[in-house]
Amino acid sequence: MECVEPIRDKSKIALMKKLLFARNPRDHLLFVLGINSGLRISDLLKLKVEDVLDSEGDIRERITLREKKTGKSKDFPLSSNARSALKQYFASLERRGKNTPELFPSRKGGALGRVQAYRILNDAARIVGISGRIGTHTLRKTFGYWAYKQGQDIVMIQKLFNHSSPSVTLAYIGITREELDKVYIHLNL
Repeated sequence: MECVEPIRDKSKIALMKKLLFARNPRDHLLFVLGINSGLRISDLLKLKVEDVLDSEGDIRERITLREKKTGKSKDFPLSSNARSALKQYFASLERRGKNTPELFPSRKGGALGRVQAYRILNDAARIVGISGRIGTHTLRKTFGYWAYKQGQDIVMIQKLFNHSSPSVTLAYIGITREELDKVYIHLNL
C-alpha cells in the first residue's frame, strides 16, 4: 500500500470542495467531513444518517461512534464547515426525494465502499492539479496537518489520532525535517 500525503495547499482544498459539490453533494460531504474530523475512512463510511441527525431531523452538535480499528469510543463536535456541508447534502437529498439510512450511500445500495471513495477523491485531486500521492487516508492526514499548522499542540493531535508519540504524529501528518529546520533558522534570537 502506497503512503499518501496530506493536502498542503488550501487553495487546492477549496477547489476540491467546489468540484466535488458540483459533481455530487455526497462526495463533497465525504471530503469536508473527512478533513474536518480526522476520522479513518472505515469510520467515515460506516456513518449513518442517525449519527448526524437527531430524532427531530436537526443536525447534531456532536458525533459519537466506536472506532472500527481501535474499538475506542470517539466523540467530537462538528465544525461549522462540516455542519454547512451536512445541511447542503440533506437539502440535495430532499430535493431528489432520496432517503437512505447510510450517510454515504452507494448507487448500488448499502454504503459507499473504500475503493469507490478512493476513486472519487483521487480523480478530483488530479483534476484540481494535486500531483502528490492522494487516497482516502489523505483526509485524516489533512486534518492533522492543518491542525498542526494552525498552532494546535502536537500532543493534542497525537491524542486525537491515538498515536503512541508526538514523533509518530509528526511523521504521519507529513511534517518534514525542512519544516522543522525553519524553526531554528527563523527564530534567530
